[in-house]
Amino acid sequence: MSNPLLQDWAGPHGLPPFADIEPAHFQPAFDAALAEHRAEIDAIATQAQAPGFANTIAAFDASGRRLTRLEHLFYTLAASATSPELQAAQRALAAPLAQHGSAVYMHQGLFARVDALFEQRERLGLTPEQRRLLERVHLDFLRAGARLAPAARERYAAVMARLAELNTRFAQNVLAAESGYQLRLTTEAELAGLPGFVRAAARQAAIDRGLDEGIHVITLSRSLILPFLSFSARRDLREQAWRAWVGRGDGGDTDNRELCREILELRAEAARLHGHACYADYALEDTMARSQGAVMDLLQRVWQPALAAQAREREAVLGAMAAAGATHELEPWDWRFYAEQARRARFELDEAQVKPYFSLDRMVAAMFDCATRLFGLRFQARPDIAGYHPDVRAYEVFDADGGLRGLFLQDNFARPTKRSGAWMNPLRNQSRALGATPIILNNNNFARGAAGEPTLLSFDDVRTLFHEFGHGLHGLLSSVEHERLAGTQVLRDFVELPSQLYEHWMAEPQVLKKFARHWQTDEPLPDALLAKLQAARQFGQGYETLRYTASAIVDMAAHALPAAPADVVAFERDTLAQWGLPAEVGMNHRLTHFQHLFSSAGYAAGYYVYLWAEVLDCDAFDAFVEAGDVFDPVVAARLRDCILSAGNSVEPGEAFRRFRGRDPVVEPMLKDRGLLPA
Repeated sequence: MSNPLLQDWAGPHGLPPFADIEPAHFQPAFDAALAEHRAEIDAIATQAQAPGFANTIAAFDASGRRLTRLEHLFYTLAASATSPELQAAQRALAAPLAQHGSAVYMHQGLFARVDALFEQRERLGLTPEQRRLLERVHLDFLRAGARLAPAARERYAAVMARLAELNTRFAQNVLAAESGYQLRLTTEAELAGLPGFVRAAARQAAIDRGLDEGIHVITLSRSLILPFLSFSARRDLREQAWRAWVGRGDGGDTDNRELCREILELRAEAARLHGHACYADYALEDTMARSQGAVMDLLQRVWQPALAAQAREREAVLGAMAAAGATHELEPWDWRFYAEQARRARFELDEAQVKPYFSLDRMVAAMFDCATRLFGLRFQARPDIAGYHPDVRAYEVFDADGGLRGLFLQDNFARPTKRSGAWMNPLRNQSRALGATPIILNNNNFARGAAGEPTLLSFDDVRTLFHEFGHGLHGLLSSVEHERLAGTQVLRDFVELPSQLYEHWMAEPQVLKKFARHWQTDEPLPDALLAKLQAARQFGQGYETLRYTASAIVDMAAHALPAAPADVVAFERDTLAQWGLPAEVGMNHRLTHFQHLFSSAGYAAGYYVYLWAEVLDCDAFDAFVEAGDVFDPVVAARLRDCILSAGNSVEPGEAFRRFRGRDPVVEPMLKDRGLLPA
């Protein structure tokens, strides 16, 4: 009973006692939780009563509560506040947890009951949500190998266990590569070109790492390295930083090349065991896209227009180089620097001029205010609720009628013990059957401002803030009976709809005029500056679209192979050459640090989903535009009811049709990116 993980969690809203938890507590806690869940599964499978929805499907959904809460906590800490001890525990637990998942979904007694109910589903008198849950649970069992022959089941379980180990090692290698890198700037010459906000963030990064006064540090945090690449006048240092950024996992002590190859090989084998020619076919079977052909059709529809747009942008970048007297070739570490100068010249827009209007606190207030205006939510700060790290901020969320909707946690800053990127995850999913209100966490990796000064965000940072909160709203507004269908547990190419849709409000003039205020003078964002922001919004979209689409293409190509390539770096290079990607562009994520693909299977053969969902989100936002008010209450209520509250209780294509009145069309997305023909 001295293990706090095995006791009742008595913190506010049922939070665990974070301050009392040690990495050594997890192994015995998981041992107990796994044994408890196995007993529950056996009891469901061996009961004398005939299979029924309540005693089998609902009982299965309600089982493993201790294990579920432990997993949510464990993976949250492993991603956001890790340590060598916690990483060791993660490596030790990876295979056993995967083996337990296989044992549950290959349990023949339990599957027999689920399968019998599935065959009778037309005659059971189920509600639409109950039928959806039965169908999803049945599919979960099939996709986990329940119907494979005994020898194939045994091999499939071994493959899943090995993949869990490899995914863990991959993620830990990326974190080590990122946290271990420091570009130290010690002289004014090395700081040349960097505006005050970049210097402040780089100095704060040095302070966080215990470095002496006068030292500034550029890390591989996106919120720090991208401004450095955009503003540093030192081409040699830009090249150093760029090579470190794109080289993560490609050699050295954190080499992920062989891990990528083995992961791809095992995924291909797993797909063959399911009767598929390649992993992409297996993964896409349970998506809106359904096939490689549908995915590639979408990617090709944006590739050629993006190439044309990037060629136009390239002319502007070369013009900026000529104006600066540069005679060298345009290299990838030059693009952002000269693109910023071209943007400044063309639109008279300087990011250093814009950024003081976007303080983190004000943008969080804007994010909450939009949710209040759209959905009637109220956010109450709870500084007395402690999280797993001092950076975590807690907010109780209430509906318009005063009822508790859930708890929202936000962890905004980059640090060496936190993985890169931005993400949402639940510490508890909503479920009426379990009496559970959601606890939802957003993680960002913003570069912290100097002591005594606010953290200032770029326009892209604000978009990330709103994006993750869109996921957060998907979790907070969930209103379903059963946990398996709650919140973001939808098809992968639908899950990004709420997040990307919410991004639209951050750029609305009425939102910016209210919340974008200069952190020193409190002056609102001037109309002239707002107009420049709007005019410049599509500049650079060719470059950014190519970088994203290149990553999606390589992902799909790698997972469409019947076996892993011998050299993943050469395969990546050859694939991009076949598609004609300009050398100065590059890709968002190279395979050797592509966490979406290799830290788990979540986005494997699925990185395309952001573009797929962008078709949905741009069309969805047009519903507000057509209503004449981006906060139209009728459209907002329909969005809440049809999309955000429904979770996975409704098939996603049908959910979109209920909201929009028709299937989505692609033109709003192309227009939003500036990719429609002139």
